[in-house]
Amino acid sequence: MSQPEARFQRHVQIRTAVLCALVAILPLLVLRKAFDLQVVRADQLKAQAEGQSRRKLSLSPQRGAIYDRDGAELAVSVDAETIWANPRQLRKSGGDVRDAAKKLASLLQIDQALLERKLESDRFFVWVKRRASAGESKAAQALKLPGISVSKEARRYYPNRELAAHVLGHADIDGRGISGVELMLDEKLRGARMSAPVVRDARGNVVYSEQLLDGLTTQGHDVTLTIDKTLQHFAERELELAVRTAEARAGSVVVIDPTRGEILALANYPTFNLNDAQHANDAQRRNRAIVERFEPGSTTKPFVMAGALAAGTVKLTDSIDCTPNSLVVDGRSIRDSHPLGMLSPSDVISRSSNIGISKVGNGLGRDRLHGVLQGFGFGMVPGSGLPGEVAGSLRPYQRWYAMDAATIPFGQGMSTTTLQLAMSMSAFANKGRLLDPLLVKRVVDARGQSVEEPLPRVRKQVVSERVARAVTEMMVATTAEGGTGTEAAIDGYPVAGKTGTAQKSDAEHGGYAKDKWVSSFVGFAPANKPRLTIAVVLDEPMIAHQGGAVAAPVFRRVMEASLRHLGVPAERAQNNAVALVRTQPAKPEAKALWQLQGSEAPLPRDVKLAPGETLVPNLVGRPARLALVQGREAMLEVALSGSGVVSGQQPAPGAVVQRGSVLSLQLSSPQPELPAPPLASDLAQVIPPPAAAAAEKLPTPPRRGQDG
Repeated sequence: MSQPEARFQRHVQIRTAVLCALVAILPLLVLRKAFDLQVVRADQLKAQAEGQSRRKLSLSPQRGAIYDRDGAELAVSVDAETIWANPRQLRKSGGDVRDAAKKLASLLQIDQALLERKLESDRFFVWVKRRASAGESKAAQALKLPGISVSKEARRYYPNRELAAHVLGHADIDGRGISGVELMLDEKLRGARMSAPVVRDARGNVVYSEQLLDGLTTQGHDVTLTIDKTLQHFAERELELAVRTAEARAGSVVVIDPTRGEILALANYPTFNLNDAQHANDAQRRNRAIVERFEPGSTTKPFVMAGALAAGTVKLTDSIDCTPNSLVVDGRSIRDSHPLGMLSPSDVISRSSNIGISKVGNGLGRDRLHGVLQGFGFGMVPGSGLPGEVAGSLRPYQRWYAMDAATIPFGQGMSTTTLQLAMSMSAFANKGRLLDPLLVKRVVDARGQSVEEPLPRVRKQVVSERVARAVTEMMVATTAEGGTGTEAAIDGYPVAGKTGTAQKSDAEHGGYAKDKWVSSFVGFAPANKPRLTIAVVLDEPMIAHQGGAVAAPVFRRVMEASLRHLGVPAERAQNNAVALVRTQPAKPEAKALWQLQGSEAPLPRDVKLAPGETLVPNLVGRPARLALVQGREAMLEVALSGSGVVSGQQPAPGAVVQRGSVLSLQLSSPQPELPAPPLASDLAQVIPPPAAAAAEKLPTPPRRGQDG
């Protein structure tokens, strides 16, 4: 064999040996690697694999709904369109950040510079616009920008807009309660936040999760309130009308079921749209019924009288000297608006004598007077649970001056809130028992299981049933002829109540402001079988300031509408001392007023109205303000043209039209002054008595804390 052939043969042998070695070694290496992966590092790699495909997904629970006592929706969670972006994907796909920001900002009406900074960030997720409209989301998708997506998230929605705004409160964009029930029951409504294990694919999409199969896992609890949606509407409607008519600064109304302590309505004005809460100011969001304190004025008198009757310092047969200058304290006389002479305890309440009730309070003594007022809940937090609720003020009797002891019996030197006043008055309607207020009727979980169902709770038996009944009869006399609260009387329903008028303190100059008043009325009906307690408070009314003139008519309208809604039958006979019903025939001057300015229409006393119908009042000769009030109280939409007094109207007086119809009034230059209109009792079936009309016949304003 030649030398070249030998070299070639050796080369082939070497290559064959190397190849055989490689064939022998590589399987060993593979087996070694497999052993390392499947045995040595098996647990580590398994955990790593699960970490890549299995993640913890944070679940945002759907907020529970809020209902009224009859199941009507007050607050619900609905799906809303949300536009978001993945800045990394936008840049990776070659998208122009500036151009994308410009197009989206113009389309969505948002700040372009801010959006551009978001899109330039090194993040996987940024918000573009939350709670976008359906049109905006479709338009954003139509741009087909890389990294821009649309998804759905829960949004809080209030189907009744302003209704019960201060009770419900609102939740922020992330579903956190900010005020009202939304804040009070935030944890229950929001539900438990949790993380659920999920399996993701290579693109990060969720493909499987056992916990996500159960849609009820994270849903918040549903809450049913004691609020009655219809009664809430009545209260808000009449309160707004009263505040605007009397040109008041603000007002509040609270409606209570006195036998259970349930809050059926809680209204404030001004108010706000819950769906646009971010644009409401502090005055609109203020829950005045629970946070705004005021001096109660003469509404305090029944509580003081009840304490005196319970202690035996006053008897129903007593006579109290209420002549002028009969009570002098520290050289100053306590006075009434006009001389009253000798009064019985009942007359002291019905005619609202400051002198009389001061003497009654003096007979009790400071310690017992303080104990009585505190027993009725004054100076204590009512306990509704609403955020911001305050207690009012009632200083310890050891710190009272002589004048304090004389004026506190008629509501000066102490303060209360509308809710507190309503709960205190409800004690008379509930046989002398003071209850805690109830706002939450029921809380249920997502499966309908009851979680919480509060029951009425008696805080204290303040006075006996006998004393409560005696004071009730006194307050019924307040709404009868000769009392200060005749504007609160309702045909067919005996009403027990008390007016209150108090000057506001002057923080700048000290003492009391001469032209700032708080007018109030609180009472219940039917007096012999109470169904509702209503407290009305108007802050700084300008047209008139007596509680009997501006607050009592609001009480009457809300109470009458509410009783009829609840199906409480009217009484047509006076069966007992409590059933004092104002049912008087029309007087001749009432007919003259109806036929004013030559109108030949007969006085429509016997017209039978179908449901939803109303009578058109005769407003010819009326000033514009008074005509507006009477038209609205007849449940008509009033349209004014011109200025001065009403010279013509369409439809004609006495016409029967549907409620809500337009009443067109033509105004002309003022005519000679007309005779003063008759009392509301004379026109009970013709024209509901407005506050402004009552203002025309009020006496000279009395001293502070005095009722007209």
